[in-house]
Amino acid sequence: MERSELEALLDARVLSAVDAEARPGTPDDVLARSTALRREGFSPEQAAAILTQAALRRRARAKFGEFADRMLFTRAGLEQATRLDVAARHAARFRAAGAAVVADLGCGIGGDALAIAAVGLRVLAVERDEVTAVLAQYNLTPFPEAEVLVEDAEAVDLGTVDAAWIDPARRTAGHADTKRVAAAAYSPSLDFVDRTADRLPTGVKLSPAHDRATVPPEAEAQWVSDRGEVVELVLWRGGLQREGVRRAALVSGPAGTAELTAGGDTADEPVGALGDHVFEPDGAVIRARLLGDLARTTGTHPVGPGIAYLSGDGLASSPFLTPFAVDAVLPFDPQRIRKELRARGVGRLEIKKRGVDLDPAAFRRGLALRGDEEAVLIVTRTADRRVALVCHR
Repeated sequence: MERSELEALLDARVLSAVDAEARPGTPDDVLARSTALRREGFSPEQAAAILTQAALRRRARAKFGEFADRMLFTRAGLEQATRLDVAARHAARFRAAGAAVVADLGCGIGGDALAIAAVGLRVLAVERDEVTAVLAQYNLTPFPEAEVLVEDAEAVDLGTVDAAWIDPARRTAGHADTKRVAAAAYSPSLDFVDRTADRLPTGVKLSPAHDRATVPPEAEAQWVSDRGEVVELVLWRGGLQREGVRRAALVSGPAGTAELTAGGDTADEPVGALGDHVFEPDGAVIRARLLGDLARTTGTHPVGPGIAYLSGDGLASSPFLTPFAVDAVLPFDPQRIRKELRARGVGRLEIKKRGVDLDPAAFRRGLALRGDEEAVLIVTRTADRRVALVCHR
């Protein structure tokens, strides 16, 4: 977002129009709405700002719920922002540690700062992009003790804070879609993160795919999955890590929150025979390398060497597993698979794969499916062969 766009947006009449435009059920014909706004006396720049913010608010409800209805965004800022329920757990860890003032270094539009302030802590929110910092200040308006600085996070005096929250992995500003950057381009840098964690309790938000080899041995590495998507890796350091916990998989969904923890990577269980059920572990468990513990606690085992599907007889109930009942076990032979699916009248097919080179979309086209039934096809490797499992959820 350019300064001229920000100036067009921060007008009382424009902000009132954003509130009206973002309501559910508003027509989404952008050209017609732009023309209507022009007729109401808004400039082209103001009309564009109104429609952009209204669209971003509607998208933001998935992350911020009803709070989105009074916030301002950029596309990049919304993409980078932590989901509010996830941010609330970050804030709770700081509060439990006894912090009174938390620095949010690289605060973006202020998603985490909002959650930290909401649990009664003071926030020093730092953002080097001036336009983004103004949006953060607007979003933090309900919390007058939250301070926003336009500053390079590495240059801020942290002498008045008790803890720090840092998100260095993405620094895209403006309306462009977010692109993750390599670790060498993180801002703040990982060297700065290390120095901060040496003197303050520190939480660091990273990509779930961050190189595990760079995780400090004293850190608690917590992979977080929200509604089936692995959204972040948080390194808790400087005293925020829990005693004896160095690996954690936190899974949140409609049924609530569950967590699997360990003192380090856990050893896998031996491969076993295919049972009448196959289970897909949550991605946070896989990334945390806690699959072995999960298998042991659920009475399951891997279907093949290095394959992150588990199997067993009977339904293993776990918030970390998605179960599939196995209806047929076939060799990985397209003709055999096509014949089986046609015999079952399958017209709607979900294809999952691990350990097999397969383009699901191209493979589905080749099956020429027809029928009213639906199924899940899991293509994977066992100890000695490639298999296709016809399943249902």
